[in-house]
Amino acid sequence: MPHWWQLNIVDGGKGPLLLAFCAFVVTFLITRTITRLIRAGKGPFTNVSAGGVHLHHSTPGLILLIIGAFTAVGAPTHSVWPYVAATLVGVGSSLVLDEFAMIFRLQNVYWTQEGQLSVNMVTLAGACIGLAVVGFSPARVPELSDRVITTRWAVAAALVVHFGLLAVTALKGKSATMLIGLFLAPVAWVGAVRLARPAPPGRAGSTATAKSPPPRAARSTSTSAGVRCAPDGTISSAAPPPRRPPAPRAEHRPHRPDPAQAIAASAASALSACTVMLTSDEMMPATRPSAVMAKVVRLMGRPASLSRPLRETP
Repeated sequence: MPHWWQLNIVDGGKGPLLLAFCAFVVTFLITRTITRLIRAGKGPFTNVSAGGVHLHHSTPGLILLIIGAFTAVGAPTHSVWPYVAATLVGVGSSLVLDEFAMIFRLQNVYWTQEGQLSVNMVTLAGACIGLAVVGFSPARVPELSDRVITTRWAVAAALVVHFGLLAVTALKGKSATMLIGLFLAPVAWVGAVRLARPAPPGRAGSTATAKSPPPRAARSTSTSAGVRCAPDGTISSAAPPPRRPPAPRAEHRPHRPDPAQAIAASAASALSACTVMLTSDEMMPATRPSAVMAKVVRLMGRPASLSRPLRETP
């Protein structure tokens, strides 16, 4: 291990790159922990505001990234400044990429489903930096035995497979498993092999299929040109039969009574009145036979609706 460190990291000039990788990963873990504590209302951490405007952590990250980039460009080769610049670049890039989804969408989507894009970008950047740290050429290092060269080729192939499984885990939506598997390879292998959680109906990628509507009954259709399509698919040019006109509605007429029924009803009323008058115990002078006959004739000349029953005189 000391020989590998001296040969590949120190002599290979990859010290600043390794330091930037460590600062990148540690900053991301600390940032996510603090933001979750702030959201849960635990701990001494609170949101930072300046002049009533919420200050996102991508703002200081961008400043640190710019300072580190210019420091790395102007720093001497064999000095401590390349390491300082690498630390600033690692911290600043981690803070910026942690809010990549918000910068990309220009909306506060940090805790939404769209905010997972930030985690994916941080994981991708960390994988690229890690590959750059361990991605030395196993065939161009002088004074190496065949056994060491074979071992390095095997390690390089294992890293390719490992990051391929990390990509599969990320595509399944297991961001936390992918992040842990970046350092613990068996976790990434298990996450890539296990089935993903099924998406609820209505979301993109859902395996649930909606029930198709029942097929409509086959029926013939006709066009304006007189072409007729039968249910079996054959087309004929025979014109469709003419439609029957709708039956006329019966007009509403007012009800008129039948004259014969009116006369019969008047006669029945007159006979009933005569019966009451003749069977009474005491008959007034107005009820003698001539008066009764005149009353009957007068009642029979009236319609049934105008005839009134005679009241018995006490």
